[in-house]
Amino acid sequence: MPYDDSVPPTRRARPLLVATALAALCLTAVAGCGGAQDPAGTDTGAAKPGPEAEATASASASTPSPEASPTGAQPSEATPTAPLPQGPLTGRTVVIDPGHNPRNREHTKEINQQVDIGTGRKECDTTGTSTNAGYAEARFTLDVSHRLRELLQAQGARVVLTHDDDRPFGPCIDERARIGNEAKADAVVSVHADGSAVGNRGFHVILPAAVKGGGADTSKIVKSSADLGARIAGHFVRTTGSAPSNYIGGGTGLDTRGDLGGLNLSTVPKVFVECGNMRDPEDAALLTDAGWRQKAAQGMADGIAAYLKG
Repeated sequence: MPYDDSVPPTRRARPLLVATALAALCLTAVAGCGGAQDPAGTDTGAAKPGPEAEATASASASTPSPEASPTGAQPSEATPTAPLPQGPLTGRTVVIDPGHNPRNREHTKEINQQVDIGTGRKECDTTGTSTNAGYAEARFTLDVSHRLRELLQAQGARVVLTHDDDRPFGPCIDERARIGNEAKADAVVSVHADGSAVGNRGFHVILPAAVKGGGADTSKIVKSSADLGARIAGHFVRTTGSAPSNYIGGGTGLDTRGDLGGLNLSTVPKVFVECGNMRDPEDAALLTDAGWRQKAAQGMADGIAAYLKG
């Protein structure tokens, strides 16, 4: 689902490095995946089906909480009990941005406040989407982000999360960008899932367009972000068996946008990853499966590592 804009602009496909991975894609891999599993599971294998208690993430159904206020929570950087292992990503910093916040729908007044995105003003944040059974995108993004953090830390990377379910709403899109910038991240990945029509399936990676105006200037990160996005897309195909989006990106799995504050305000390489369409039953069955979410995290981790290793 769009995260800081309700109507995305006309999209431009970028034919980059995904073609090689597509050639090896077995399209039956998606259809052969199991049904929906317990979306709250954190195991790395298939989980048993369970109830989905998360309410549908709809701004129209949300009730503002007048007493809520920003907590000033700091970015979440897990402190391990032992030093990070030495590995191929030692000395590298990766910022993971879990899209939305599970409690945004309780704070619509706050998240609807306008913030500066350099080229204009947009809402602080949005509620995100959900499956028809009520599994919220914000829960999905946190789950995958935790898995991704563990995989990157195992390779020696310093990992920072923009939030970790530790604040009442947000962060706002400008703050999410600022966290990556201030961390001097080598790569930033914002994790999402789309909310499109039934029949629209597959993942796509959103790349920053060349934007310059106000406080936004992506000229120094367009090329590096495109490289990061292409590597993530290629590894995502191989690891998950999922095909690139059949409705965005012209089959490349890549889309370029200039309307997203989280990208416009970034001064470090950054992409958004839409892991699938929560409103399509077949994609939803994957997104709610713990085993598939582990594969999604692995695909992103492999793509990030490939980018950082050059």
